[in-house]
Order: sequence, then structure tokens, then C-alpha cells
Amino acid sequence: MIPYGKQSIDQNDIDSVVKVLKSDFLTQGPMVPLFEGAIAEKVGVNHAVAVNSATSALHLACLALNVGKGDIVWTSPITFVASANCALYCDASIDFIDIDPKTFNICLIKLEKKLQKAELDKKIPKVVIPVHLCGTSCDMEAIYQLSKRFGFHIIEDASHAIGGYYQGIPIGSCKYSDITIFSFHPVKIITTAEGGMAVTACSDLADKMILLRNHGITRDTEQMTHESDGPWYYQQISLGFNYRMTDIQAALGLSQLSRLDEFVEDRNKLATRYKIMLDSLPVSPQYIQKYNYSSFHLYVIRIELNKTHLTYREIFERLRAKGIGVNVHYIPIHTQPFYKTKGFKKGDFPSAEAYYENAMSLPIFHYMSQEQQNKVVKTLQDILG
Repeated sequence: MIPYGKQSIDQNDIDSVVKVLKSDFLTQGPMVPLFEGAIAEKVGVNHAVAVNSATSALHLACLALNVGKGDIVWTSPITFVASANCALYCDASIDFIDIDPKTFNICLIKLEKKLQKAELDKKIPKVVIPVHLCGTSCDMEAIYQLSKRFGFHIIEDASHAIGGYYQGIPIGSCKYSDITIFSFHPVKIITTAEGGMAVTACSDLADKMILLRNHGITRDTEQMTHESDGPWYYQQISLGFNYRMTDIQAALGLSQLSRLDEFVEDRNKLATRYKIMLDSLPVSPQYIQKYNYSSFHLYVIRIELNKTHLTYREIFERLRAKGIGVNVHYIPIHTQPFYKTKGFKKGDFPSAEAYYENAMSLPIFHYMSQEQQNKVVKTLQDILG
């Protein structure tokens, strides 16, 4: 089976992890700060906070922006459920902005119209979470201008997008957002096995997330309520969580980061080749605007089902049967049973629902060979006729 995504681990990665395993610190040692500093430098931002998953990073980002009961958070319905769940963890409510059928990211026209109505209803969201689907940035400058006009915070869900660029600037610079989130799951661009990162230009937001990722505990005497009892002393000053990243994970991530540009360059070559090879087939790839350089975590096509006698499920199952590990990213969140209990229903976000009816992720990963890519395209050609 040719998987839709897969990690690339080399000897340097293995040696980096083994070195930590032989060291005095498996966790809470020097590697996490080193990894944080390297990520911050790579994307051109002041602060980076490493955690055990991007889900945890999203949760901490919402808490750092004081999202709570009575607040509203908006995001895309075409994303992993964590992009929406993070608001509910904070006892806030969630809503969605329908997608652009070509870019698969949130539609700016629909966002502005929804904000205009929300302003009249006095229900402006506290936070909007744009999702950079497949590694392609939303139009962040336009969203930022709307945030200044309507008064909301921005968390970029860039779980797919480390190594990508928007307007020539690394995704994660936070030029147009408060906080940006990265994921280091094995199928992402670089991996720490499991792990995530929140980056921000704001020291106050970083300090809040650092405190909350470690049970709300501090050893900083300036944050304590009274003079320290001694060098052993710490205080819990907030209700936090155990969201720490281990030194083992950070060592792997730091090693992987040295190959980030190579990984993204190779994915772009594969994506260019896909676009050329698929040109004669009844499929449409994601539209990439000129101001974007995608990291291509995913390569999603939309199948023109009116030009084939097969159903979507038949195409999917035949590809899988031939050893092509296609996948679907994602099922619209508002159609999930849990979210239906929140009042969402089919028909609420028609573009997202139409996307789900014909969108399919083709295999793409760092060391994918031309022979493997040829097999993917040839199999798709044979099935679609």
C-alpha cells in the first residue's frame, strides 16, 4: 500500500534520540528550549511553546486569549475536529465559516457577511481560527483587516503548514495573527512522533501558555504570591495541564527541522508533477494563490463525478484495493453526531458538504518515488477511464 502520508526518519534522527536516551534528562531538560528556539528562529517569531500535541496547543492558545463561557469561536468546517473542540474545552461556543470551493480554506466573502450579521446581532466572535488546509495559507492579511474592523483575535491553525510561506514570509511569523499552531504528528511535514507548538510575537501570551502547559506551576519568584520558601519551592498559581513535550520528542524534532526545507521542496516537486499528470483527468486540485508557497502536507483533488459512471465510494474503494492509500480530509465537523447535538445540521455549510462528496487525498510524502507516483496516477486513470 502506498500511504497518503508517512514520516521520513534518517540516521541523524535516530542518533539524536539515542543521545537523549543516554543523557540525564528524558524530559524537562535542555532539548525542548533548543527546539523552541530553533522553530522561533525558523519562522521569524519571538516566542515558541512546545507541547505534546497541536490539540493541546490550540487549547492553550484559546486560554491565553481568555476564551471562556459566553464567548464564541469561529473556524472552518473542513478541518480535524480539534480546531473546533478547543473552544468547547474552554466552555465557549463554536460556529463555522463555509469554505471557498477552489482553495478549500474559509471563504473571505462568507466570513465578512457573517461578521456583518454578527455585528448586528452583537455576537462577534472572540477568536477566529483560520485553517491552512493542506499547507496552503488562508489570505491572512485580509482576515487581519477584518479583525481590526470587527474586533476579534486570530489563531492560525497551521498544523499542515510549517515550511510554507505567505506573501514571501514564513507561515508562523504571526504578522497577521496572535498565535500560530503547528503539528508534529508523524504524517505532518516534520515529526516529533506526537507533538505540537504554539508560536507568538507576544511575550504575555507566551508566558500564559508556558504556565498552563505545566499544571499552572511556576518557580519564577516574580509570579509568586509571597517570598519563596527556598530553592526547592514552587507555587501553583493557576489551573493548568500536563501538556509538556519530552526531550526525546524535541531531539527528534530538532533533527527533523534541519531537513524542513528539503521536505517542502520535494513535496512541491511532487505536487507540480501531479498537476501535470492529472491534467487530462476529470479532477481538480486545490487552487494555490500566487502569494502562497504551500508546504503540501496533503494533495487533495476533487473528482468531477458527473464525468464518470462510478460513485465516489466505488472510486475510493477501487483505489484502496489497488494499493493506493487514498484518504479523506475531512468530514465536515458540523455533520458529526456530537456537533449535531449542538444544533448544527446538514445544509448549514453547503460548500463544505459539496467538498466532502468528491474530495480525496492522494499519497504525497518526502521520499515518494516517481514510480510510486506514476502508479497512483495510472491507477486513477484506469479507474476513471
